[in-house]
Formats: sequence, structure tokens, C-alpha cells
Amino acid sequence: MVERETMEFDVVIVGAGPAGLSCAIRLAQQAQEQQQELMICVVEKGSEVGAHILSGAVFETKALDELIPNWAEKGAPVTTKVTGDDIYLFKNETNATKLPHLIVPKTFKNDGNYIVSMSNVCRWLAEQAEQLGVEIFPGFSAHSLLIEDNEVKGIVTGDMGLDKQGQPKDSYMPGMELRAKYTVFAEGCRGHLGKQLISEFNLDKDASPQHYGLGFKEIWQVDPSKHEEGKVVHGTGWPLDNETHGGSFMYHAENNQVVVGLIIDLNYSNPHLSPFDEFQRMKHHPTFASVLEGGERIAYGARAIAKGGLHSLPKMHFPGGLLVGCDAGTLNFAKIKGNHTAMKSGMIAADTIITALKQEEAAADLSAFDDNFKASWLYDELYQSRNFGPAMHKLGRIMGGAYNMIDQNIFSGSLPFTIKDEHKDHEQLKLAADATPITYPKPDNKLSFDKLSSVFLSNTNHEEVQPCHLKLTDEQIPITINLDKYDEPAQRYCPAGVYEVNENEQGEKQFVINSQNCIHCKTCDIKDPSQNITWVTPEGAGGPNYPNM
Repeated sequence: MVERETMEFDVVIVGAGPAGLSCAIRLAQQAQEQQQELMICVVEKGSEVGAHILSGAVFETKALDELIPNWAEKGAPVTTKVTGDDIYLFKNETNATKLPHLIVPKTFKNDGNYIVSMSNVCRWLAEQAEQLGVEIFPGFSAHSLLIEDNEVKGIVTGDMGLDKQGQPKDSYMPGMELRAKYTVFAEGCRGHLGKQLISEFNLDKDASPQHYGLGFKEIWQVDPSKHEEGKVVHGTGWPLDNETHGGSFMYHAENNQVVVGLIIDLNYSNPHLSPFDEFQRMKHHPTFASVLEGGERIAYGARAIAKGGLHSLPKMHFPGGLLVGCDAGTLNFAKIKGNHTAMKSGMIAADTIITALKQEEAAADLSAFDDNFKASWLYDELYQSRNFGPAMHKLGRIMGGAYNMIDQNIFSGSLPFTIKDEHKDHEQLKLAADATPITYPKPDNKLSFDKLSSVFLSNTNHEEVQPCHLKLTDEQIPITINLDKYDEPAQRYCPAGVYEVNENEQGEKQFVINSQNCIHCKTCDIKDPSQNITWVTPEGAGGPNYPNM
């Protein structure tokens, strides 16, 4: 039995993203107002706050306005106001039609919003939290749950200094028990502890399956003559076919930098599809190429996105804690925005916990969160967009888009019926033999690039000698089932070249996991058709180190 150091807090928050930090700040603000001493701890698996944060991002300040009304005076890195919106329908590799604003769902319009780096916004939020007395522990992964008498009592941080077999090295340091009256899980999309909690407490029994997208993002330094600070471009259509949903974006940020990206829904059916290569191909369209040509790509990253919306939300409370932000799935896909909604969910969590702590004995039951959530603008916003994603999935790009324009622009999301998508993303793949093979052009190293050079730009690093954090339930399945049926799609859906199928000297196929390449996107945990891969936290501080994403 490993002896672990124990630390006691009033509240432990897992994840220093928008939801977790907003929860911490709100808790500390209210404790200060009530002259109450509150011990709050935030655990962050990245090497620093912001290191694992990746978001588009066009930012709506609604939650920030509530949380820190004088954020501009305090120097928040929220300065590049959106100056214009262009929406395109991409027909093929050369043609695109700019859509009139009249027929675009109003949720896509960005008046009053800002182009930001959420990495930097989270670093600033962490500074605000620390000034209020919140303790933040970067470089410590939340490895496992502390559950006693069917109640969450905190978390255990990951052990450091284990070899590949999980045995202690000379540098071994056991993880700590961080115990709390309440624990808030804000790990981001497909959080591995959030996934366990949903299963342990059956939180999704009344919800539709969660749906996901895989979002790619690159930052480019471009020719100043091509730069239009504040301009926002969104698009749909090519390079994705009619059976594959998603959309592209290009944001003109400050300092002659442009953010370009593609989101691909992970319910796609063709196992030959490579999301990474679709993104690289996309940049050759004149709409993007005309801006990027002659520029320099300076950053790359990818991350899964929870986009199921209101129908897919699990119950967000359980004995001893709460599930918030993208860990639960609060993103508003009708707006392609999840930062303000994540922040608000964290703030609602804080309000619920503060009320509970006022009781003479802190009760484990946080069911008041439901009422607080339903009384908030967050619930109203998610309710109004509840049909957006399912309509696209069921009706297709054109008819679904038309429905959403009518629903959002005319009825403000209040049409008196509900559309649901009950199909799980990982179950949608066709057999490889029944799907059309796709041949992707070789990268030109000017606009398009390979996976390994891209991963290099993500500054990804893991301690080389440590247990593999990508766990296979059955090591035979990738070859005996996935390769035979689906041509092992992990070779293509992973945006970092983690998975390969190689042949040994005897001509036998072998499934290879290059875990050191992992950028923590969680796509494998979501899209594997056999649900055979489980992503868990590697040693603390491992993974990407995004400087400005």
C-alpha cells in the first residue's frame, strides 16, 4: 500500500480552464464578501496554466462581464474586437459563395465579440484567482477519484517517476490525496475522471449520447498587407463531402497573425477519412491560400469538442461534487462557442457550493445546481440551440442549415418540437470495404504539412520512460477486428501520428502506439469503433505546451 500525503481543502477544482478558474474566482469573491475563510485548490495537468488550452476563439464576454466587470481595466487579454463576419459555402477546391447575412443563423454573428487566445485568457484568470487566495497546482494530473460511501471525497494526483511497467524509478514520488468537502470537475472535453463519474453515478441515463467534433487550429504570421485585424471568416462544405459535417474558420487576430482551422464532426462514416489531411487540403482553397501564402505557420494543435448540447448533458451533480464546462458538454454549437458557457457553468457551481457551505454541516447533496442552472441564461441559451446539431445530422447541410436559419432567426430557437440524435459517434463508421478510399495530396510544406512537423509546433513533450497513458482493453482488437473491418482508422483519425500499423520481419501486422506524440485531443477515446482505447492522464506536465492558442 502506497503511503500518500494528504491535503485538506474546502473545494478542489480539477482543471484550470475557463470553467474551473471561473468557479475558483467566484468562490473566492463570495468568501471574501462574506468574510469567510475558504481553502480552494485548482489542479492543472499542464506544465503551466494555459499549456493545454486550445480554442478558436471568438469570445463572447457575457460571463466575464458578470465575473469581473472591470476586466478591461485589469488588463485582460481581450482586446481585438470583431470588425466583420464573412460566411462562405465552399463548393469545391476553387469555388465559394459568400452567403448573405439574411440567410445566416443569427447565432453566427459576432457583433461585440473578441478574437482572443484562450491560453492567455486562462493565464490571466489564474492571476486573478491567485490574487484572491486560490492555490493553483500546475503540473499535477488528477489521476483517480476518492470515493467513499458512494460520495466523492476528492482526487489522487498522479504518481511521478514510474517506469514503463509502472514500477518506481529512483525519481519516484507518490501522488497526493487532495481531499475536499466538494470537488468540481472541469477537465474539458472527454475528461477521463468525468467519464468515470458519468459511469459510476449513471449521470447520463436520461441524456442523448454526447456528440463530438475534432477541431484543428494553426496560427500563421502573415504579410501585413493581407491582414485585416478583427475579421472573422466561417465556412461550410468543401473539403468535406455531403456525408461529413463540420466547418472551417479563419480569424484575423492582432500582430499580423491569422488563426485558421477546421472542425470535423466525429460521426463521420468513411473510415478512410483523415481529419488532419482534410484540414491541410482546406488551406489550399483560394479563400485561405490568398491570406496564408508567403506567411509562416508558427503553432499547431487539435482538440476534441463536446457539441451535443442540451440533449446530451448528463446530470451535472453527484454526491460530493459537480461536473462543469466541457467536461459535461455545455458548449453552444449553434454559436460554435463554449468558453462563455463553460465560465457560467463554473460560476453556477460556485454559487451552489457557497450556499451548501453555509449550512451547519456541509451536505454532500448539490442537487440545487439543477434549479440554479435552469434559472440561468446558460440554460436558456442551450435550450434555444437544442435542435441545431441534431438538425444538421438528420437533415443534412442544406436542409439542416435552412431549418436552423428559420428556427434561430425567426423563432429564436422556440419552435415547439425537439429533434434528437440518438446515434453514438463511434458507431457510425462503415466497413472499409463499403467506403470510398480517399487519396490525399502530399503536403507542399508551404500551406500543407505532415503530422510530425505539426506536432513539433505544439511543443509536445512527455517523460520518455513512463507507463503508456493510452490503454487498450484488448491488445488484439486493433489487428484482429479494427484492421480487418475498418482498416484500423486510428492511423488516420489521430491528429498527431500516435497510432501506426507496422509489419514485422515475419510479415505479421503490429499495432504501434507512439504515446510521446499525444497532444491530449481525446479523439481515440471517442472514435475508436470498438471502444477499446481509454485515455488516462500521463505523468504531470506532459503533453502540449501551447504558448498562444
